[in-house]
Amino acid sequence: MKRYLLLTCLLLGACSSLPPAIKNPPLHDISYAQAIQQIANYKNAPVRWGGVIIDVENEQNFSLLQVLYYPLSSNARPQTDQPNEGRFLIKSAEFLDPAVYTKNTKITVAGTLTGDVERTIGKKVLHLPLVAATNIHLWPVYVYDHRYDYYGGFGYGYGPYYGGYPYFWGDYYWPAYSPFMRSPFYP
Repeated sequence: MKRYLLLTCLLLGACSSLPPAIKNPPLHDISYAQAIQQIANYKNAPVRWGGVIIDVENEQNFSLLQVLYYPLSSNARPQTDQPNEGRFLIKSAEFLDPAVYTKNTKITVAGTLTGDVERTIGKKVLHLPLVAATNIHLWPVYVYDHRYDYYGGFGYGYGPYYGGYPYFWGDYYWPAYSPFMRSPFYP
């Protein structure tokens, strides 16, 4: 039984970590602004970029993701609270399912900068950097659920109500008075 528990812990720990190519930036980390200014100078250079998915295009032998670029945090997560700097394309030899790679999903890619591709967006023609992906990481979406806010202390007060009413005791919510509750209804 102890072996299975140890094996389960190891497998879960392996699943939760980022791939090294995503976790660690390249030795010469090229910014998006540098690449846009002189794309020919950085051809075949390793990059680690991220952003938010705009569009997915699947061709016969490859897939293209159009991404709105955002700077990365220290843990390689796109910082969408910062201003975006433009768009880039990710080319993958694998099929990228549009049901999984949905619009507005945060993504980080590690790969090589292979050049640029001309795209028409609206009526404007843009030259977007193209990254040949070696590793792609989709970031999970965290949904805030207000029903489990913590309002009270000492295990009481889970709930969407002021003062934690009804309070939590054991496995049940009780709609009665507790000395640990802070509520306008009780002294």
